[in-house]
Amino acid sequence: MERVLKDDAVEEKGERARMAAFIGAMAIADLVKTTLGPKGMDKILQSTGRGRSVTVTNDGATILKSLHIDNPAAKVLVDISKVQDDEVGDGTTSVVVLAGELLREAEKLVNMKIHPMTIIAGYRMAVECARNALLERTMDNKENIDKFRSDLMNIAMTTLSSKILSQDKEYFAELAVDAVLRLKGSTNLEAIQILKKPGGSLKDSFLDEGFILDKKIGLGQPKRIENAKILVANTAMDTDKVKIYGARVRVDSMAKVAEIEAAEKQKMREKVQKIIGHGINCFVNRQLIYNFPEELFADAGILAIEHADFEGIERLALVTGGEIASTFDNPESVKLGHCKVIEEIMIGEDKLIHFSGVDMGQACTIVLRGASEHVLDEAERSLHDALCVLSQTVNDTRVLFGGGWPEMVMAKAVDDLARKTPGKKSHAIDAFSRALQAIPTIIADNAGLDSAELISQLRAEHHKENCTAGIDVITGSVGDMQKRGISEAFKVKQAILLSATEAAEMILRVDEIITCAPRRREDRM
Repeated sequence: MERVLKDDAVEEKGERARMAAFIGAMAIADLVKTTLGPKGMDKILQSTGRGRSVTVTNDGATILKSLHIDNPAAKVLVDISKVQDDEVGDGTTSVVVLAGELLREAEKLVNMKIHPMTIIAGYRMAVECARNALLERTMDNKENIDKFRSDLMNIAMTTLSSKILSQDKEYFAELAVDAVLRLKGSTNLEAIQILKKPGGSLKDSFLDEGFILDKKIGLGQPKRIENAKILVANTAMDTDKVKIYGARVRVDSMAKVAEIEAAEKQKMREKVQKIIGHGINCFVNRQLIYNFPEELFADAGILAIEHADFEGIERLALVTGGEIASTFDNPESVKLGHCKVIEEIMIGEDKLIHFSGVDMGQACTIVLRGASEHVLDEAERSLHDALCVLSQTVNDTRVLFGGGWPEMVMAKAVDDLARKTPGKKSHAIDAFSRALQAIPTIIADNAGLDSAELISQLRAEHHKENCTAGIDVITGSVGDMQKRGISEAFKVKQAILLSATEAAEMILRVDEIITCAPRRREDRM
């Protein structure tokens, strides 16, 4: 028989391909499932590159993003955790764990000789049913502002309780809720800046209105400016000396060199005059500002800030309502930024520049303090998750209880559907309900509790009407989620449910894996 594929190309068919896909996906799910829940553990990721940088994290998306994975099915799960992170910010671990459990159940069904398409059809019915069960039980307090704020606080605390910030979760939940409520319903988190400054403890973190730029104010310049008009620019201010690269200039005396320098200086002076002509009192530049233009700005009483970091300058333009300019010929077309006060502040050992009373009223800065860079990085990831979830909840105000309660509600509804459905599909629907129950089981296992005992108690509780029971990992028993104030955003749960099912479905459809041969380098000899 003629060979279709080139040498070194590998193909796996039928059973073997399906096994490879299942095993890869389940291995990824097992890898992150220990990080799930309030008592989940962290992972240390060490890179093999230069500097061997170390990351300590329990954020599912961060862990999976850092892995180099060879298995194609595992890559699908990495992708869904990335999408979950971009879409709603939290639930990155849950979505991978749920997809892994769905595949684990599907594998048993495939071994019972049930066709993958039948399983997929069953899963589709189950997902619809589970989503409707959640929709019926959501709470929505957007009319009552105090209640809605307490919902947001509960969601923030639930999100943070599985992260490094869990010790001070009330404090950080307060910070996150305040920051998000300032956004007034926008999901643009650009306006919330997170600054990390090592030193102090996590408790020393604070929320500050306005914008903090991690720069010092230059010498001999005003340290405080009120009613600032800010020109944000990206332009070269470093040509007051002769810098002629790769060109030869022949002069017959040093005086001629001085003339060239004077001409350069004159050019610079004209540029500075043009900038001052905008009627500004603060000039922020993305690039370096040399001594001579800095002198000119200081003489004119203008605060000049050089080398503002790239993200910083874009955010500064956004927050002060200005635009980044690079030409200064027609001042009327340049949009200046405004703020009430610019002053120098100290955080720890460092001096920074604080812009307060900015045009974009919702802008604020969260300054994180902590023992080391690793703690700060992880704190930033945790806080980012909380901010994302809160900003999504402000838009879609539906809220659910947490602690495994939504999974049990869905599992019960799916179970009832399985009993009513004739044919082989009912096995798949039943399997879906078991996969959903795996999430509270893992939360209990990670806390070192007897999961079998707790889940059976939970199941019994959930057969009562309007039950609010979930797993309370602090006391190690079944607790009332309403009293404990453990809440989650409906949007997050819905995204987890739909993404995990779609990913599992995609991997289930696979019946052949073809690994292409690497392209050979031709011998150039």
